[in-house]
Amino acid sequence: MSYITQDEWIDTIRREYLHSFIKRGGAAVKFAVPMEDIDHSQLQNLVRKTAEEENYLFASVDAISTKIHMIDKLFHKVASQVDWDDLSLAFVKEIFSKNGPKLPIHSDDFDFQNIAAINKREEMLFRNDVRKWFEEEIFHDFDMSQEFRIAMIRLCLERLGLKGPPFLSNSVKEWLKGELRLISALKDAIIFQKIVRHNARHMLFSLAHWLRVNGKSGLVLVLDIARYLVSGRSKNPDDGFFYSIPALLDVYEVLRQFIDGTDEMEGCLIVVLASKEFLDLDDRRGLRSYEALQFRIWDEVRDKQRPNPLASLVRLANSDKEPIYKVLGEVQ
Repeated sequence: MSYITQDEWIDTIRREYLHSFIKRGGAAVKFAVPMEDIDHSQLQNLVRKTAEEENYLFASVDAISTKIHMIDKLFHKVASQVDWDDLSLAFVKEIFSKNGPKLPIHSDDFDFQNIAAINKREEMLFRNDVRKWFEEEIFHDFDMSQEFRIAMIRLCLERLGLKGPPFLSNSVKEWLKGELRLISALKDAIIFQKIVRHNARHMLFSLAHWLRVNGKSGLVLVLDIARYLVSGRSKNPDDGFFYSIPALLDVYEVLRQFIDGTDEMEGCLIVVLASKEFLDLDDRRGLRSYEALQFRIWDEVRDKQRPNPLASLVRLANSDKEPIYKVLGEVQ
């Protein structure tokens, strides 16, 4: 069987997905299995470089340190890689530009009393106008979940110096990252539940939309599930997590839900990295152990000589070999 070189595959991902389809609001889930001695971190860095060049936010989650089968843990790990202050600042600048009022040149001078004085507005009336803008642009944006919308309004108000109760915006960011101990700290923000299994997927989709609202092309998320395919356990606690068969089936179900949810996602590419054991149909931990996922990505009908670079599941070879195909060029 012939394989695709990693450079060829990355070029295809850039050209066919990141440069056009995903950037225009599409979504896709891709599985990549290095068949030779390819370092996952090297491949991940190639995806990162490509994503950042196309103005995407890049995030990565490794099963060694994060329980990907628990989607709330997955979201928290992604949220910890997001600069929430930068996103809220970008939104504030855009909404003020759209509605006319001026902002100080330096964001350190974003004090609402100062902003009202610059625009020669009565502070209380101006405050009501700004809250109305946020309500129209964020709270009525139903492509995001309600809790996510409320959280983003709070962070944007913080950027303008409308802090409300002390430390509330810090609590919101801790809530997003899974670091908040007591949900009661967000009572004044009208958020009453933690991010858990039943709402984390919608929070992730909301994040992808929020990135696009604030000038990013979208979200590129790399999930390395190789550790789930390791059957032995290390006695060294520093070696990270090891997983049981039930946990493996749970992560396959999470991935299956991502595939089935691409119509709900916007501007999001999820790349799943796995080891060769993933393709071993005789292995208890291989893809065959969960047919609901296998039937969605397995390439049962394929050309033996020419791999399809657009397939959901690709097998990768080292990039120092001669290219083995030019499928896209020949089709064109």
